Amino acid sequence: MTQFTDLGLAEPLLRALGAEGYTTPTPIQAQSIPLLLAGKDVLGLAQTGTGKTAAFALPLLQRMAENDKRAKPKSTRILVLTPTRELAVQVGESFRIYGKNYPRFRHCLIFGGVGMVPQIKTMAGGVDVLVATPGRLLDLMSQGAVRLDSVEALVLDEADRMLDMGFILPIRKIVAAVPSVRQTVLFSATMPEAIVGLANSVLHNAVRVEVAPVSSTAEKVDQRVMFVERDNKRTLLTELLSHASVERALIFTRTKHGANRVAEQLEKAGVSADAIHGNKSQNARQKALASFKDGTIKALVATDIAARGIDVDGITHVINFELPNEPESYVHRIGRTARAGASGIAVSLCDGDEVAYLRQIEKIIRQTVPVDEDHRFHAPHIARRTGGSAKPPQRAQRPAAITQAGKPASQRHTEQARPAHAHPAPRPARPGSSPQKGGFAGLPNAGNRAARGR
Repeated sequence: MTQFTDLGLAEPLLRALGAEGYTTPTPIQAQSIPLLLAGKDVLGLAQTGTGKTAAFALPLLQRMAENDKRAKPKSTRILVLTPTRELAVQVGESFRIYGKNYPRFRHCLIFGGVGMVPQIKTMAGGVDVLVATPGRLLDLMSQGAVRLDSVEALVLDEADRMLDMGFILPIRKIVAAVPSVRQTVLFSATMPEAIVGLANSVLHNAVRVEVAPVSSTAEKVDQRVMFVERDNKRTLLTELLSHASVERALIFTRTKHGANRVAEQLEKAGVSADAIHGNKSQNARQKALASFKDGTIKALVATDIAARGIDVDGITHVINFELPNEPESYVHRIGRTARAGASGIAVSLCDGDEVAYLRQIEKIIRQTVPVDEDHRFHAPHIARRTGGSAKPPQRAQRPAAITQAGKPASQRHTEQARPAHAHPAPRPARPGSSPQKGGFAGLPNAGNRAARGR
């Protein structure tokens, strides 16, 4: 088995990895690190939670140290763009850990939601690594507080999410300000057409590294769907979270208001919970995340945007309280569990209006999500949308194809009803697990520890 000592990493980096207990690289790290050490551009495609941050941070730090020079005032040698504040903090922490044995190493985080003055002061003397979100970076560039004409390496992290959030024009403005002669890295969990176009415009003779099929889900995530009336979702969620196997759960809603409501409902039901989303201050978001990490709260309710950068060990369950209307988001959501070789469970609570979303998800992940055998979707709710009989379906039966009236508003009149998926065969019991009410079986222990993007 490949070890970090086999990849050509310098002693200061190996010492930092050893201090963290990291010995075995993940597949994306084992493939990317030698290429980046050789100065190649890399297009990396891998699921969330596979260690992408270390895959680019370690080799870029080593190349920077080998060409030992000071960053110019207001400039940086390595620029990393991320879609969210949380991910910027996570990436910045990884660089801090891996670069701690380089005495003169300096880095800076630039993102919105906090004051500009400390960021401007840090950048005044120049830094080795700048981790930034596009919006705030452009603000400081326009004020003359940041220059990008000395960038030696550019990283676009979670590029697909940055495009989903509408950052394509800011990214192009930033790339235009970076020297054309540079090393470039683009990492993404999915590969839509827009990412292909961006990659072609920013990468030069890039080597493509792919450790899993595009838009595939982590192998050790046990995926399930429960069909339930919308009004019964909160009751079911509380029931699931009361199960002994749920140690730490990340719950997703589509809206900020919905996240607040679910967190408040859980607190009233006696489940320790908090919400994290874009309307909360940076301090409130960091406090909620810290409480989730240290176990003060059992459940964290998040929106898709705020969840980027949540890298917490031991998330046993991801629960989609509401299915995402963008199927790619499902891949990112459930990738928050089963990280770095561990196992996890992802449960989606699907009501009649979300069946079309489920089918889109199954299409992009190229598999049918098994129906949980201990819960049933109420027939009258489906019957009203199909014009069919109100006779109850068989237990755990997948809903039949629904009509235009039952589709999400964004898809009505734009798509013909598609045939229903066949009912999947029952999932065999996993070794070491036992059947539990609600299908929340005990989780196996985590696998070998490997360096991951923090």
